[in-house]
Amino acid sequence: MKKLIMALISATALMVVPAAAKDTLKIAAAPYGLNAEFMQIWTAALKEHPAVKNGDVTLTVFDGRYDALVQQDQFKTMATQKFDAIIFVPIDVEAGAAAVQTAADAGIPVIGSNTRVNSNLLSSYVGSDDTISGYLEAKAVLDKIGCKGNVVIIEGPIGQSAQIQRLKGNQKALAECPNVKVLEQQTANWSRAEAQTLMENWLTAHPNQIQGVIGQNDEMALGAIEAIKSANLDVKSFAIAGIDGITDGLRAVKAGEMTSILQDARAQAQGAMDLAIFYAKKGDYKPESDIWQQYAKQMPWNGGKDKEYNVPWTPVTAENVDALLATRK
Repeated sequence: MKKLIMALISATALMVVPAAAKDTLKIAAAPYGLNAEFMQIWTAALKEHPAVKNGDVTLTVFDGRYDALVQQDQFKTMATQKFDAIIFVPIDVEAGAAAVQTAADAGIPVIGSNTRVNSNLLSSYVGSDDTISGYLEAKAVLDKIGCKGNVVIIEGPIGQSAQIQRLKGNQKALAECPNVKVLEQQTANWSRAEAQTLMENWLTAHPNQIQGVIGQNDEMALGAIEAIKSANLDVKSFAIAGIDGITDGLRAVKAGEMTSILQDARAQAQGAMDLAIFYAKKGDYKPESDIWQQYAKQMPWNGGKDKEYNVPWTPVTAENVDALLATRK
C-alpha cells in the first residue's frame, strides 16, 4: 500500500527511496523550480543529508515550476498524502502563505528555506539575508566604476523575497553613490537566456553608456556577459556582479569577468532538513548535518528552537575560488 500511495504522487515529484524498508519519516521538499543550478545544488544537498542516505527519511522533491499556483496544488497533495514535514522554497512571498496555511490545517510543520514567505505559521526558517548580498554585489560594481557612471539592474522574479531584499541592498549601495544613474531595471526571472536578451537590448539602446551590471543572481550576470561578448565588447571593461556562486559564476570570477557572492545552498538545505526532522519528531532529535559545526559561531543550533537561522554569505575571491570550484563535481 505504501508503494501504491507514493506512486500516486504528482508527476512533478521526485522521490529518494531508502535502501531498506523501515519506519521512515516522509518529508517533502517544495522548491520553486529546478531549472537553474542553484536549486539543483540545494536539492542534491537534501539527498546527501545523513538521515536521507541512511533511510531514516523518505524525501520527495516537488518541482514548483516557478508558479505559485502549482506550489499551492502541490501542498494539497502533500496534505492528502500526510507528509510528516515540508521544506518550502516559495516563488512568491505573498502567494506562498496560502500553501503554508494548507499544511498548517493538516497539522504538518513547514520549514522555510532560501526564500521567504509572509506567514507566521512556519515552524522555522533557514536561509541567508538577501539584503546583505544585494548590498555587497552592488558595492562591488560601484567600487569598480569609481562611484560614477551608469549601471543596469537585472532583477529576479518580481514578488519573490530574494528579489525584494536584494533590490533593497542594491538601493542601499546606490544611495552611497549619488552620481551613479540606473539606466535600466527589469526582471529576467533568474534566467540566463532572459538576461542575455535584456542586455542585448540595453546595449543597443544605450551604446557605450553602460559601465556596470548588477545581476541579482549569477545566471543573469552570466547572461549579461554573453550579450557583451556577442556584441564584440570587452567584458572586463564592465563591472559585473551576481549572487549564488554557481559553477559557471565561479569560473567567470576566476577569469576576471565578474564578482559573485556565494550563497551556501548545502547549508540552507541540510539545515532545513534537520529542522524538518526535529519538528516531525516533536523535538526528539539532534541534528546530523555537519553544517552546524561549520557555522557553529555564526549560526548555533540552539536546541532547534530558533525561528530563523541565517547562513553567512561568502564573497568569492581570487584566493578562494579554486577551493570553491573543487567542491563541484
